[in-house]
Amino acid sequence: MRLNLKTLAMLLAVLLPGAVWAAAFTASLDRDTLTLGERATLSLAFEGGLPGNVSLPQVTGLHMEQVGNSSQNTFDFSGHGTTVTTYLIAVAPQQTGEFTIPAINAEINGQKFSSRPLKLIVGKAIAPSAAAVNSGDQLAFLKLVLPKAKIYVGEPMVAYLELYVRDDVQPNGNFQMTSSPTDGFNAGKITEQRNQRRVQIGNHVYTIIPLALPLSAVKTGSLALGPFTATISVLQGSHEGDPFAQLGSRSPFFHGEQKQVTLATEALNIESLPLPQQNQPANFSGAVGQFDLAASAGPTTVTVGDPITVRVQVSGRGALDAVTLPAQDAWKNFKTYPPTTKLETTDQFGFQGTKTYEQIISPLNNDVQELPALTFSFFNPEDGQYHTLTQPAVPLTVKAAGTSPMPQIAATKTSNEEKPAQDILPIKENLGTLVANKMPLVAQPAFYAAQAVPVLAFLAAFVWRKRTDNLANNPRLRRQRAVAALIASGKDDLKKYAAANQPDEFFATLFRLLQEQLGERLDCPASAITEDVVDGHARLRNAPAALRIALHEQFQLCNQTRYAPVRGSSELNSVAAQFEKLLGELQNLKS
Repeated sequence: MRLNLKTLAMLLAVLLPGAVWAAAFTASLDRDTLTLGERATLSLAFEGGLPGNVSLPQVTGLHMEQVGNSSQNTFDFSGHGTTVTTYLIAVAPQQTGEFTIPAINAEINGQKFSSRPLKLIVGKAIAPSAAAVNSGDQLAFLKLVLPKAKIYVGEPMVAYLELYVRDDVQPNGNFQMTSSPTDGFNAGKITEQRNQRRVQIGNHVYTIIPLALPLSAVKTGSLALGPFTATISVLQGSHEGDPFAQLGSRSPFFHGEQKQVTLATEALNIESLPLPQQNQPANFSGAVGQFDLAASAGPTTVTVGDPITVRVQVSGRGALDAVTLPAQDAWKNFKTYPPTTKLETTDQFGFQGTKTYEQIISPLNNDVQELPALTFSFFNPEDGQYHTLTQPAVPLTVKAAGTSPMPQIAATKTSNEEKPAQDILPIKENLGTLVANKMPLVAQPAFYAAQAVPVLAFLAAFVWRKRTDNLANNPRLRRQRAVAALIASGKDDLKKYAAANQPDEFFATLFRLLQEQLGERLDCPASAITEDVVDGHARLRNAPAALRIALHEQFQLCNQTRYAPVRGSSELNSVAAQFEKLLGELQNLKS
């Protein structure tokens, strides 16, 4: 009798269920070639039981972190089933090159398994060519713009990274810089600017989002800036059915496919010029920029050794944090003390403002008649010249320190007859007034209270130490407290931004709070939280449908409103109220 393959498979499933559904372990990468800045997903699949004793290998140049897990039940023809549990590991390269993820060992139901080694090739991010940019085929690209190609060492400058986003693409709120090479520069924090604009490139319109990078060169010569690399998650689709499409703005009607785009700029060279040695003032202390000087001193009538407060203000534009007061050689008749410094900036980059010095000095003698003129020199990169500012001398009245008369010792009267000294003193006959004896100290209540103080202090220290150790050994508790503090301050910020009608800051803060609260509840990194986790995480799939719908609405508002028309304060307050209600439901979700 002949059996077809289907009949044979059914008989084997009935007779040998253990052999058909034996335990197994496999490891795989979703892709084996990346560009620096992108991420790969390592899937660890365990079939036939729950894994035990699994540890991720340490690979130099790769950062691996678990971002989720899933379970799937599989059944054969006879109804026998098995469960496949998959752990998802995010693999983020830190450098270019070829990497080997070694074999991973695992244990399932007492059986030991080992996966095969995996290779991962990471290439360098390359900026698109001019032809590719001008064709309009790029979904998004990054461009480095410098205000000038030559600067002096120490001169402040603001470079701009311009993010171009095509009109049929909507950022999904996940822009991240992956490398920012600024060797030879003192670089500040990259911040997004609000002066966005739109340009026509090829057959598409691009929105330009400027990102400011404050810089100042710290060495001379030809310095390379960049290439800068970044990643951005975007939705590529259309505005079908969008009534706002003709207005050139984003709206909730936008829909499309989510894509991860790697961005890179070209490296630009900047010539860093040394400060000229010719005509450099003797008291020049390295200040570069354009500055004004103001000074005051008081009191002006003092005694030798009395303190005089000298207040000096240097204001203007330049590298204020590097400004120092030069030594005042003319102050040799004064004792000086180290000054205190206060910096107040008036721009977001810290290049404009006022630096205030307060210094205590005291005259050493009463020959001092004035506080000598104060000088300050700086180099102005606009005209390439040194400038010296001078504050005039301040007249002083210094009095000599007063002298205290020496005490005079009264002369004792002498007598021709000296009384003989007494060897034995008489017994005191008058004992004075008798008083009642007080209660002994050991019998007073205050004595016992004082003895209890060390015991109470010891108990308090013991309890504090136990709580500290418990907190140190419980990372989940530490994270819960940190997130609770962040949420408390974040709700205040939402109210402030809503009252000031600042939708950009409002929704950026709202998105961050959603990430932190969901990350704490789901025990995964906050940076990995996106709208996809609402339907993809097992814990949220079992949550009430109303909670998932509310989460989708909040994420969509954050992702879409960034490019929507400005909302009013009343609407922002309504969103904040919905978020507070959602917080209560999330905090009741079992972690």
